[in-house]
Amino acid sequence: MRFDAKQLREMSKAVRAHALNAVRNAGSGHVGIVLGAADIVTAIYANFLRPGVDKFVLSSGHGSALLYSVLSLAGYDIGDLTSFRKFGGLPGHPEFGIDGVWATTGPLGQGIGNAVGLALAEKIRGGDGVVYCLCSDGDLSEGVAAEVITFAGRYELDNLVLIWDDNGVTIDGAALVDDDMPARMAAAGWNVKYVDGNNFADLNRALRGATGRGAPTFVDAKTVIGRESSLAGTAAAHGLALSDSEMMILIEKNISYDGDALWMLVAADYAKKYVPQYPKFNAKKVKWPNDDDGGAASTRELSGVYLNALLAAGAPLIGGSADLGRNTGAEVKSSSDIVPPSFDGNYINYGVREHAMGAIMNGMAVAGLRPYGSTFLVFSDYMRASIRMAAMSHLPVIYVFSHDSITVGADGPTHQPVEQLPGLRLIPNLNVYRPCNRAEVAHAWQSAIADTGRPSAIILSRQKFTQVPTPGGADISRGAYIIHPATARRVRVTIIATGAEVALAVSVAKKLGDAVQVVSMPSVSDFRNQDEKYKNKILAGFVVAIEAAASAPWFEFADAVVGIDSFGVSGDGDEVYAHFGFDTDAIARDILNKIK
Repeated sequence: MRFDAKQLREMSKAVRAHALNAVRNAGSGHVGIVLGAADIVTAIYANFLRPGVDKFVLSSGHGSALLYSVLSLAGYDIGDLTSFRKFGGLPGHPEFGIDGVWATTGPLGQGIGNAVGLALAEKIRGGDGVVYCLCSDGDLSEGVAAEVITFAGRYELDNLVLIWDDNGVTIDGAALVDDDMPARMAAAGWNVKYVDGNNFADLNRALRGATGRGAPTFVDAKTVIGRESSLAGTAAAHGLALSDSEMMILIEKNISYDGDALWMLVAADYAKKYVPQYPKFNAKKVKWPNDDDGGAASTRELSGVYLNALLAAGAPLIGGSADLGRNTGAEVKSSSDIVPPSFDGNYINYGVREHAMGAIMNGMAVAGLRPYGSTFLVFSDYMRASIRMAAMSHLPVIYVFSHDSITVGADGPTHQPVEQLPGLRLIPNLNVYRPCNRAEVAHAWQSAIADTGRPSAIILSRQKFTQVPTPGGADISRGAYIIHPATARRVRVTIIATGAEVALAVSVAKKLGDAVQVVSMPSVSDFRNQDEKYKNKILAGFVVAIEAAASAPWFEFADAVVGIDSFGVSGDGDEVYAHFGFDTDAIARDILNKIK
């Protein structure tokens, strides 16, 4: 049923009362958006959102009390609102996994990107679901918002409605959305509407005609932050600056038993809790298209060959890249572009929009798709916030990062990653693979596809290097294994290496003699989870780690580290490599000096 303006006013009052009570009970939270934007969210949930079909994303995640209040009234099983902001209760910003919450939001701008990903996923699947997203001035000020806005316009996502809570205020005062936002949206290919955000006739009219017009819709909804409070229209209204007595007055003023009763009609249509269902695919059945396991090759090339075999075998992956697909090996023969209006295919060109790519892939993963996206490793910094949200939300996004070390060479230090690889390994619930050969490349892809509870990053080289084969019987899934065994009865030195440095480590071991073994460690996190007996077997004797990245993290396992703790230099890749000490003779001499 459709509710009229009088009914919606009562329903919105009920939303405010419950949200304000949650904030007051918590002793912290954000009152301004509750008072200013409750009418917008009420109109969406009461009159437009079809449970189980449409989705709502609160990009301005500081308004979580508002979202939780609506969800509770609309029948979602979110628990007790009195647990808001308390240990073990409803978190201070929305997190995916709570019934009815479609995105982990808080870092501003992320929710807009997630909404674009959800809308794109709906198009790819051929559904008719609509995605509504409420954003703030702060969201639109973030760079990721600009990236995803232009992407959504280019992809003609006419099932996406972005509502701007346009109150002109942020924490420090006047909002610095200092350009003509509606004009910018129109230039990006969006339909633009203007409404009074507290006028239900306006809101109903705008939302009724917002979809199916060949372009996404942007609704500029004028509101007053902290509406009807003593701090209305001021920056102070953003948080909880009202006195307890005024909070009580506002709560009592908004209590509406009629509103509660009307929400029960909405709750009657509640759909069961959403849990993403990912398509099953056994990647281990996909074999290499050839038997070549020697010579020199880059792991980006190996990854591209295996990825093409996966896609040809029907792997349910939606790929993409931030304008570097051929360079990273992420765009292959079996890739076909996804373009409007058909949205067929399996590959997206995101343009030079790394952060947008990360946020959009998160939305796609929430919708049950299996996205992978690629760029150079050094540019993973641009999308780090989105990677962190994927890990926090347990989303199985796959990142393909190539050009993984200082051997990028002549492109110079701006393109030579040093701290990015250990930095990615620091993110909880993100598995980082740096393979050294085709067996490890295949394992990285197989594990990333099989793991539906966390994202994975596959780190690949641009330069070719000698392939050291994985011995028969070695278990790559343990994260580390002996790739070059010692022949002496007692292991005196163990050299750990990853990726391209494994070949270097083997050359050092041969130089040092038969009491030295080499361990390939493609996944630090998987190895960390092994039992002590296995770890002690693998890390015997004096342990040296070799990796062309920041050295400090390796001291978790090693007695000495050959790494790089400065920015790189421009020059031929091999020369740069040697300049920073990645040289067989130099490393062998250093190890001998240390074990004397």
